[in-house]
Amino acid sequence: MTRQHPVLRLLLLSLFLALAFAPFLFPGTKSVATASRICIFIVLAASYDIMLGYTGIVSFAHTMFFAFGAYGVAIPLSRGWIGWDAILVGTIVGAALAALVSAAIALLSLRVQKIFFSMITLAVASLAQILATQLRDITGGEDGLTFSLPAELQPSFRFLADPIFGVRADGRLIGYYLTALIALALFLLMQRLVASPFGTVLQAIRENEFRAEALGYRTIVYRTIASAISAAIAAVAGGLMALLLRYVGPSATLSFDVMTDILLMVVIGGMGSLTGPALGAALVVLAHYYLQPFMQMGFDSLADVRILPALIHPDRWLLWVGTLFVLIVHFFPAGIVGAFRKH
Repeated sequence: MTRQHPVLRLLLLSLFLALAFAPFLFPGTKSVATASRICIFIVLAASYDIMLGYTGIVSFAHTMFFAFGAYGVAIPLSRGWIGWDAILVGTIVGAALAALVSAAIALLSLRVQKIFFSMITLAVASLAQILATQLRDITGGEDGLTFSLPAELQPSFRFLADPIFGVRADGRLIGYYLTALIALALFLLMQRLVASPFGTVLQAIRENEFRAEALGYRTIVYRTIASAISAAIAAVAGGLMALLLRYVGPSATLSFDVMTDILLMVVIGGMGSLTGPALGAALVVLAHYYLQPFMQMGFDSLADVRILPALIHPDRWLLWVGTLFVLIVHFFPAGIVGAFRKH
């Protein structure tokens, strides 16, 4: 049994408190939207870790399941069915479709070698992206879908006349805490899942599939169930992203850039822990949204110094993001959690 290092506990507690009080600690539209994205990507990365970290399945189709949930919510809302019932039905349909498709892919493909399974999921994800751009009547094509939200999620909605600690009590505050609470519930559900006997079997399959089969476990069945659960949770995260953006399109949900971010979150945070992807998600999202402005401040303050301004030019922020991630993977090959894990 492993115990968490005190530093790791402090990091997780700090992340939880920062997200719990984000609208009050970091007021502003951008910061609250960033906190919402962190919550969503924590769920998305943790759900992928159920496949990669706990069963050893490398899939490139996770963004497809993410998109099922996003389009499931966006399609009824964009067609004028604006209400909480539309969001609930769209989320359920998206999650159910994601689970069914994931189970079908797993049953048909998990018997082949792992690299071939990865290639099959990549092909399926590419097909989904093509369909999303071609089926304009349903998905809006490359332009995507824009829609309105229920009145309670609109910025103009006020549930209290007076601000709460200086923060307006409006629909954006409701939307943030709705996202945060659903993300917390899903994360705790996944924690309970991997700590259960089912999760123990998944880890046994990851470590030695042949031994697990010799003990009488039907590895294909367990992996298929894990894939379906992971896909359904990813779809719910997609529904939350649709509500945050009020827009769904192939570039926002199905692009390979999103899949790359998910992989980075899991690998950097530490596979097979769930808490690792949570930390990785926070780090990656913050880097995407705040590294470039931070470099801009450094560039402006060092404008008279030779060489340095050219190195930290804000247009080179992606270079430094890549360098940062390479250094983390090099010095922490087991991820952030692995570096602090205490046996």
